[in-house]
Amino acid sequence: MKYSVIVNAIEKEISLGNLIPGVKIPSIRDLCTKYRCTKSTVLRAYSELKELGLVYAIPGSGYYLINNFTETSGHNTSIDFSGTSLDKNSLPYNEFQPFIAQAINKYKEDLFTYADPKGLDQLAEALRKHLQNHQVFTNIERVFITTGSQQALSLLSKMHFPNAKTNVVLEQPTYQGMLECLKQNHIEAIGVSRDFDGLDFDGLERAFRNDNIKFFYTIPRFNNPLGLSYTNADKKKILALAEKYNVYIVEDDYLGDLEGDSKSTPIFSFDQSDRVIYIKTFSKVLLPSLRIATVVLPKLLINTFREYKYWSDINTPLISQGALEIYINSGMFNLHINKVRNMYSERMNFLKEFTEQQASPSIRWHIPEKGGFYAGLEILNMSKQKDIVAGLLKKNIILSDIESYYLKEFINDKFLRLSVTRVEPKIIESGIIEIINEIENSTYTLGSNIHL
Repeated sequence: MKYSVIVNAIEKEISLGNLIPGVKIPSIRDLCTKYRCTKSTVLRAYSELKELGLVYAIPGSGYYLINNFTETSGHNTSIDFSGTSLDKNSLPYNEFQPFIAQAINKYKEDLFTYADPKGLDQLAEALRKHLQNHQVFTNIERVFITTGSQQALSLLSKMHFPNAKTNVVLEQPTYQGMLECLKQNHIEAIGVSRDFDGLDFDGLERAFRNDNIKFFYTIPRFNNPLGLSYTNADKKKILALAEKYNVYIVEDDYLGDLEGDSKSTPIFSFDQSDRVIYIKTFSKVLLPSLRIATVVLPKLLINTFREYKYWSDINTPLISQGALEIYINSGMFNLHINKVRNMYSERMNFLKEFTEQQASPSIRWHIPEKGGFYAGLEILNMSKQKDIVAGLLKKNIILSDIESYYLKEFINDKFLRLSVTRVEPKIIESGIIEIINEIENSTYTLGSNIHL
């Protein structure tokens, strides 16, 4: 795929030292011209590079090479609170390599033909059993394998649904990849506020009742960007509304493996009317470039999804599927997940304990109790998140500008997202102090300007 060519070319330039950390890298327009491709191709390439922790974006400015935090040079180069994928030290590169070789050997006869668009049967069965650990009980006929969760979201957005409705309602803020997916597929997106006080259930019911909604896209656990999770009571209430108004639910459980609360289960586990579509990716907790996700579909959607999947890519790469199947069945995946869960639980607990010691009238912290990648904070003074992000960047502290996670009419400039994926506890401490100082000093400057 052409986006992979762009990713490989930029990685090569980085390795050769031709791209300098902190300096703007080639623009989308320049790359479109150079590679004779569309804007969406370049955006996908840059999305992959962001997932790999190599670049970050400044809205309205462009993309920049990340200066990784290191102690080898004798000083701190950057602290990255913007990460969306695992710390490189937690990625099982070496242990996963033998499984790729085993997959090539095991499935060598299948490499000379196209596979079933539904996915490799052996992997589907391994995933069916694995999902039981998450209270997702289903049969193999309903389990599909896609080329990452992004493909699943794109296919579902374009598909015709049995309820004959056309629009999609989603939480605000939400995963920016879903927003872009709906935009590119010309699907009308209806927003419903979800903040630290919870979901606007009245707004959700109005949308279900009045806005021709085919499905509700939700991230019930460890919402991206704010790290929020629903209670089981919330999940049941959402499901009841969906049943009342004949709306499907697309449940993106991207970090379900990191759930530390054994009593927390997916919306899928409460579904008695066959209307929840459950999605789980392996890119976030295993290897970003593996590009494997699983989708559990209601029976009425199976044939339509199969057709759309076939004409999207014919089949998901067989070697990736085979390697993951062998890795799961070996027991290594569960060992890896335990390691990752403990790592990020430790970091989130440290973040929670440290912020509790750093009381500030300008900030309200919202740190998940049971792990995940993301935490949120509310800015209580006159500062705006975009100004804070820009000010911290000058100090080599990288945060995401979360405006891209909102529909325009819902943008809230008082929230910030903190990711612990690429920051160890000792780095978290110094970074949080700088964030507090930036927010408080920004208020002082604003107040001074007003006084003058």
